[in-house]
Amino acid sequence: MLENCKDVLTVQELCQILRIGRISAYMLLQTGQIRYRQLRRKYIIPKIEVERYLMMTA
Repeated sequence: MLENCKDVLTVQELCQILRIGRISAYMLLQTGQIRYRQLRRKYIIPKIEVERYLMMTA
């Protein structure tokens, strides 16, 4: 599923992958369910963290 994705994702790409809204995506990040880095105002989400989240929820 994520084979064609880059190694790091944006919030917009996270929303498309998980088929969720922007607010839900930010909630996943802020609650620590998906780990991320923040570079100034930009959220950087490692693809491996999204894969880990998907494995936990499966």
